[in-house]
Amino acid sequence: MDSVLVGIEIGGTKIQVVTGGRDGAISGRQRFVTIPSDGADGIRKHIADALANLAMRQTITAIGVGFGGPIDRQTGRTCCSHQIAGWDDFPLVDWLCELAADVPVVVENDANTAAFGEAINGIGRGLSSVFYVTLGSGIGGGLVIDGSIFHGHTKTEAEIGHIRLGPARETLESRCSGWAVDRRLREYAAANPNSPLAKRLDGEGGEARYLAKAMADGDVGVRAIFDETCTQLAFGLSHVVHLVNPAAIILGGGLSLVGEPLRAGVENALDQVIMDVLQPRPSVRLAKLGEDAVPVGALLLALNAH
Repeated sequence: MDSVLVGIEIGGTKIQVVTGGRDGAISGRQRFVTIPSDGADGIRKHIADALANLAMRQTITAIGVGFGGPIDRQTGRTCCSHQIAGWDDFPLVDWLCELAADVPVVVENDANTAAFGEAINGIGRGLSSVFYVTLGSGIGGGLVIDGSIFHGHTKTEAEIGHIRLGPARETLESRCSGWAVDRRLREYAAANPNSPLAKRLDGEGGEARYLAKAMADGDVGVRAIFDETCTQLAFGLSHVVHLVNPAAIILGGGLSLVGEPLRAGVENALDQVIMDVLQPRPSVRLAKLGEDAVPVGALLLALNAH
């Protein structure tokens, strides 16, 4: 049987189990939708079935995992998940070893894993240091220096979403995550039913999908929300620049699909809040791997463990 590396993404909305080789490219994929009511048991069943299916056809040589929550790297146990019940203090590494005949298993949180994927095989390839920020249901970060993930003293690091925006309890995550921007746009549309944004909404959520189109339609209220979001993101990222000064900042996650307007908006706002001596500042780039950032990063983790 052919030998393969396995990468696993355990997220709040989806699970991906992929196979690949030493180049980190994905050669096979099994994808499942996360059902919160099924809890962690439902996710683990999907993963166990997927690995059993693979083992019938291929030899698994190592497994890398990007988990949607903090990890205790010393023990290989999950600390918790903020989205799915049943992950508190779960022995994820030991469990996967039992399923896959004791092959090497490496687990990181999903932001670190995505950062690793983008740094090695994505838009940060060839750079000495990158900071990746994921703008999704929450906000997370990962720092890769000279091809290695930076780790803090204890269980987590690069938690940029928890940076306070002032003396109040507002954080970068509470203002600039995908769900926060969706909420602000939804409230604006409700208060302005004749606005270009309100005319585009379909009532199915994900209001940020229409952000760029509403701005193109001349919606000044949406433009104000967007400009404020870029300013606040830049403020949060300015701390990264002042502390680490990476070669590039990479914007990933669902909100990054707004594309070039978001990249340019953050870049321009960043120029206003960093020290002159740090010019030229880090480049601001859009993630290249899309929803493959975590599984590609997980494959690369498996390669390093192999």
